[in-house]
Order: sequence, then structure tokens, then C-alpha cells
Amino acid sequence: MHEPICDLVPAALRRSWAADGSYPDLDLYALFRARRCADPHRTAVIDPQGAMSYAQLDRQARCLAVGLAATGVRPGDVVGVQVPGGRHAVIADLALAALGAIALPFPVGRGRCEAASLLGRSGAAAVIAVTEHRGNHHAEDLLALSAELPTLRTVIASGAGHAPTGCVSFEELLTSDDAAFTPARPDPDSVARILVSSGSEAEPKMVAYSHNALAGGRGNFMASLLADGQPPRNLFLVPLASAFGSSGTAVTLARHGGTLVLLDRFDADAALDAIGRHRPTHLFAVPTMVRMLLEHLDRMPADTSSLTAMVLGGAPLDPGTAAEARRAFGCAVVNLYGSADGVNCHTGCGEEPRPNGGPGIAVGHPDPRVADIRIADLDAPRGDIVAAPPGVAGEIVARGPMTPLSYVGSPELDARYRAPGGWVRTGDLGMLDDDGTLRLVGRLKDIVIRGGANISPGEVEQHLLTHPQVREAVCVGVPDRLMGERLGACVVSKQGQELTLKELCRHLDERTLERRKHPEALLLLQELPLTPAGKPDRAALRAELARAGARHVGAEEVVG
Repeated sequence: MHEPICDLVPAALRRSWAADGSYPDLDLYALFRARRCADPHRTAVIDPQGAMSYAQLDRQARCLAVGLAATGVRPGDVVGVQVPGGRHAVIADLALAALGAIALPFPVGRGRCEAASLLGRSGAAAVIAVTEHRGNHHAEDLLALSAELPTLRTVIASGAGHAPTGCVSFEELLTSDDAAFTPARPDPDSVARILVSSGSEAEPKMVAYSHNALAGGRGNFMASLLADGQPPRNLFLVPLASAFGSSGTAVTLARHGGTLVLLDRFDADAALDAIGRHRPTHLFAVPTMVRMLLEHLDRMPADTSSLTAMVLGGAPLDPGTAAEARRAFGCAVVNLYGSADGVNCHTGCGEEPRPNGGPGIAVGHPDPRVADIRIADLDAPRGDIVAAPPGVAGEIVARGPMTPLSYVGSPELDARYRAPGGWVRTGDLGMLDDDGTLRLVGRLKDIVIRGGANISPGEVEQHLLTHPQVREAVCVGVPDRLMGERLGACVVSKQGQELTLKELCRHLDERTLERRKHPEALLLLQELPLTPAGKPDRAALRAELARAGARHVGAEEVVG
């Protein structure tokens, strides 16, 4: 029996956000249904299969809800969703919301071990998985794991091809009769979705969000980017199953009545074609994708005049590339500082970026209708939040309408990252300027951000240390113009034996570590440099890797 998901934000505070209008105070399906009734013929989704209106999408979602209920899905059940970006992901989001169930989306390409961990720790009752996508057979893989997951009752196969024996067909569920369907009306402050964040832990973190926190808090973030108040047309190049992608169904459709433009995977040429053909107003991506788009734009000119903003998360975009993107695409470039853990701040859609005349990276003015942000004194006791002195860097903490309820199945994470009163500790270092601008100074948690995806060096180090010829291993981030950072491995071998990067990556493959987490540079050492405290000197190792010019190998580039 899994522990119920609790809300660590005081209920009175949640109610105050509903009273002042920061929350719509309706469940996600009710919000979407109101949009559908107001404008049934408006285009809701454009994907590689074509366009769907709000009315068509609603009908499919209701049919799926009936079919899911027939398989045993009940209000409050957690249902995993591992499908590529497209209409099936959106239909699943809405159907689960209509049932009062809890969606647990995670991107395609995640390994079997990671998927099993997510489904097992969340107590998922069912999972919707793609039959085949780019060589992955997720439905079949998860069906094989179901014997190890006592709560998992049903595997539903989505997409082209026959459903594997033992799986329920997603397409057949869509033929259910929805005539008598009555949607649930869950409490808007109850759990609607679990966001998955790779974070700095060895296992992915799972963070529970309510209907209000998604449509209200995250919806207010998007509202600040809509200058004319018109429904947006949002092209998501990031997976809808990511934390960044949670602004898809719940925010773009349910809250703002807009249109989602989706690709089933990121491809620079396809993205430029989608901009020209479908005329999006906003593009959501990570910096690596923008660098790739700029490289392709020279040989594939595209009409980008519809764009009003490129919204970039995962990592800051360097000023030079941001300026180039503004010139090339003719729109604002918005750097977003945010995470699944409940923090959000962005640079806005102003025509000119604010001069970066202080330490760190200026990431905009916090919006209390999204997340109030404060700087906590690092020298204060770990319990209550104590403000750092003016002009002094401290830990960034956040609390506001988008604050999640709690971590799922991880009380140790709640103890580490949540503080009394509902505050969330980010593990990031920052400071506030006199005019209220938030500056990101550094990270307390040592993660590497490659193409917008977080990699835990500690996780990779533990795998490397299982190699029979590895004595010591430390992984650090190496700056890279395209990916932002790449992971470098600093290794001391046993008896001075020669090791190659390909050999180490082959070992990581055997241990089923995802390719996106493999190191792409290798530095062989006789011994590790140490700090005065006796710990590996990561700063010195980064500098040594840069000096050595350790070359990259042909590791698979994963950007979403």
C-alpha cells in the first residue's frame, strides 16, 4: 500500500490564491470542456497526423476515459504515459483528468530500469506506452516488467502496429461509447499530474502537482508571455512528458484555449518547416535546439514572422547566441529559470535584454502569481527560511501558486528540499538586485545540463567504478557551444592500465545506463587532485579537461 500524496503548502494559503484569482479553481478537464463549448471548431492540436479541433479532441478523450474505466482505472489511480509528442499524449492527459486519475508522463527512450522505478515507486495501476518508436518497444518492455510491479494491472499499447499479446489496444479503447460518460469533478487542489525530474539524485524525482498549480501557477507564467491576450499557438520542441512540456495540455489548451503544434521527435528541418507552415506564436525549446535551428536556417530559410517569443528552459542561453536568435527569428528570446521542483522566473518579452551588469546570470523578476522567490541565508539553521543579507548570495527558495504538493514516494526528498510554510529549496545559489532582478550565481547541487537534460555525475561515477580496471572516477561538466555542457570522465585506472572512452561507454551500455548520460570526454590521471578538505577538486578537473582538449566521441545526441 503506497502512502497518500500530501500537500506541504498550508491549505489556507492555497485558498487565498483561489480567492485572489491566481487559481481558476476548476479541474483541468472542466477548464478544457469550457474552452471546447465556447469554440468547438478551433484547432486544438496539429501533429504529424494532421489537425484536430477542440470538439474532435474532446470526443476522443471521453471515449478513452470510458475505455480506461472499463480496464479498471479509477479516480486517484496513477497511470504512467510513455508516448511520443502528438495527439495520443494529449488525449491521454485529458482522459485521465476527466476520470480524476493521476497522469505520470515520462519521455520515450527512458530505459526499462528507470521506467520500472517510476511505475513501482508511484504505485501506478496502469501504463500507456508506445508500441514502437525509433527502435524502442516500450509497451512490450513494460509488459515484461509487469510481474515485478505488483500494483501494475494493465499495459495499454499506443501507436502503429498490433498491440503485443497481453496488452490492451489504445486504438480499440478510442472506439468506446462515450454517450453516457459523466466526468469526475476532482478537487482542484488534488493531484492531477506527477512531473518527473532527473535532478541530482540517482533515481528520477517525482513531483506531484494539483490542477490549480498547473492551470493556475504555470498558467500565470504563460499568461505573462501573451502580450495581446489572444489564444497562443505553441510549438513544443520539448517532450510534452517533460516538466517543461507540462505547459502543453493543462496550460495551452485548458487554461488559455490555444493550439498545440507538436512533433513526435525533435528534428531541426522539421521544426523550421512547422514554423513556416503552422504559424506558431511561441516556440518552447532548450538552448541546444536553438543552436541547431540557427545552423539549419542558413540552408533552409523559413518564414518565422509569426513568432513573438522563443521560450528557452533547461539551461541559460548565452548572450551571443540569444542575440543571433533574436536577429534570425525576429522575435523575443525568453530565458526561463525553472524546474519541476516549483521555481519559475523569466526574462520576459521585452525587445531588448537587460544589461547583465552584475554577478551570475540575470533571470528576470519573480512573479508572485507564479512563484515568490527569496534568498535564504546559507549560514542559518537548516529548519526555517532566514533571508540572506542584501547583496549576499544564498540558496534560492520559492513558494507560490505553482508550488507542487510534495515529492512522490520520497519522504527523504521532502525532508531535504521542503521547508515549513510550503517553501521549496532549489539547491541553486542566487541573489536579488536592488530592483528585484533575480541573479543565478551557481548550483549547490552538482548536476551537468546537457542540451537541457540533467545528468547526475554521481550516478555515472557509481557505474564507472564497477569497471574492473577503474580505481577512481569523477565526472564533471565541460562547457560546449552546442550542448551547453557535456559530461567528462576523469579516471584513475588500476595499475596504470590504459583505458579508452569507447571501452568505458561499452561497459555503461552493459549496465543499461542511458546513452544520454554517457561521458563524451575522458581524462586519464595517475591521481585525482584534491581540495584542502580532501575531496576531489572538481574545478581543477574541469580546467584540466579544457586544457587537455579531450575530444568528443560519437555519442548519441539526445536533446529532448
